[in-house]
Amino acid sequence: MFYLDKRILNFLVIISLTFITFWWTFFIFHQAFYIYIVLSVVFIRMFASRFLFNDYSLSWSKASQKSFLIKSFVYITAFIVYLPIFYGKIRFSFMVSELFLYLFSINFTLYIYYYLINKSKIQKTKSVVIYGAGRAGIKLESEFIHSEYKVKYFVDDDKIIQNRSIDAIKVISRVKLKEKLGEVKLDLLVIAMPSVSQEITKEIYNDLSIYFYEIKVLPSMDEMLENKDLSTQLKDISVEDLLARHPKDLDKQKINSFIKDKIVLVTGAGGSIGSEICRQCEKFGAKKLIVLDHSEYNLYTITEELKYVEVTCVMQSVVDANSLENTFKVHKPDIVIHAAAYKHVPLVEANIHEGIVNNVLGTKNVIDISIRYGVKKFVMISTDKAVRPTNVMGTTKRICELYAQNSNGQGTDIVAVRFGNVLGSSGSVIPKFKSQIENKKNITVTHPDITRYFMLIPEACELVLQAGAIGTGGEIFILDMGEPIKIVDLAKKMIELSCSKDIEIEFTGLRPGEKLYEELLINDTDCKTEYDSITVAKPTIYDIGKLNKDIEELIVSSEKLKKLKEIVPEFNHQTNIK
Repeated sequence: MFYLDKRILNFLVIISLTFITFWWTFFIFHQAFYIYIVLSVVFIRMFASRFLFNDYSLSWSKASQKSFLIKSFVYITAFIVYLPIFYGKIRFSFMVSELFLYLFSINFTLYIYYYLINKSKIQKTKSVVIYGAGRAGIKLESEFIHSEYKVKYFVDDDKIIQNRSIDAIKVISRVKLKEKLGEVKLDLLVIAMPSVSQEITKEIYNDLSIYFYEIKVLPSMDEMLENKDLSTQLKDISVEDLLARHPKDLDKQKINSFIKDKIVLVTGAGGSIGSEICRQCEKFGAKKLIVLDHSEYNLYTITEELKYVEVTCVMQSVVDANSLENTFKVHKPDIVIHAAAYKHVPLVEANIHEGIVNNVLGTKNVIDISIRYGVKKFVMISTDKAVRPTNVMGTTKRICELYAQNSNGQGTDIVAVRFGNVLGSSGSVIPKFKSQIENKKNITVTHPDITRYFMLIPEACELVLQAGAIGTGGEIFILDMGEPIKIVDLAKKMIELSCSKDIEIEFTGLRPGEKLYEELLINDTDCKTEYDSITVAKPTIYDIGKLNKDIEELIVSSEKLKKLKEIVPEFNHQTNIK
């Protein structure tokens, strides 16, 4: 089969269009046709096309806006070359007129070819509205050309571009969209604003969800892959998108100076919080990571992720003081971030001794050994359940806070960071609800009035590192978690997002040790830091010698609940609330 090289075809286009544009211009100007001028111009244009930007090999089917600019530049350059040669022999206005006619002809031919080659042959059966008429939205619109979706409108909040159009698609306001749709429900809304805050995404969803069968969002700019089509990166809007809060005062420079070139040991490194702490330490340039966890699988999972930092994997329990001390002796960490703990309230209620040993004795071991080996900064992960605790888990974490706060001043700066639930952590309600929905089961909620604080894991961990960076020792930092969220509202929202109309909510009653709402402060005497997202709780003085003796007695006591109450007087154990 005969095949004509596209580069030769490009030269044939130059020859034919030059002859046509010169013939027409000679005709308009009522001048004789000078063949030697035309041939000279053809040669110079072909020469420029061959040697400027490799224009002769440009793929017309993959043309972009830049392609049109390159072609214009190539032939204007050729014009600058041949203009002095023929100046005086032919009118200047003639040469300029022919040039502009040629530029129009070559670019118009290029566009027509591009359009015909790339015109979608897929039948448009669905309608989509793109929210956001920026670069991401425009790129998405071009990608939808090759899909079953027809872009109905662009929606944008910028009044300057409202009532204008992009590729003949009108840009309208959100109010105008609702007026146009009325009772009509379209197939898809895409929120194409990767840098917009979660609050705005939530507002758009709440306002427009009744007008669409499906809503998708682009991931954040950090998550987007530049070498992939945006349409392939669209994801269903999730409950995390609607609940997430991004701190506005995140100081990445401060975190970088805290972590960069340091040896960091993370306990509980394979858990939800610990693994994200490891990722953040890698991101902020840690010199070396000591990832410590008693779970083989968790250790394997996180070490497989870490590619750009030296990693030492230690399979160990924080309860084993001798092995732990050897780890510190060998690796000499600069920073220790203690995330290892049993956190599941009902499980700790059913295993009180194990919870106390792991949480209290484990934390004591890590703090004592950190001081012994000259660790510069120790950061302990705490929880809102440590505030006026009603369960054993929260009480053990409160004892850990007391030990951390009152062990300070021995050469290691020791701080604790207290926050609420993180979205999607292992054992939390969101993965549980997702599993129930996927299995077509009713969602189980313990009480219609139960509330919790929520934050995304990456944002919580970044703030943990920021708090560690500003801590000078002895502080209990509290992260701003925003307003508490009713769990029943969370369940309703997840059912709505899943479009599963046959799933209902069942109330099962509060579990042992569970309370209706959590608090972040024991009293209101917190102090502000330089960051609005981080405050400091009032210190609680507890003689460290007495605390050590109390912990020793707690471990061996046959009446552990009584001893917990003695150490933490505000502990109000609730075993079976109806």
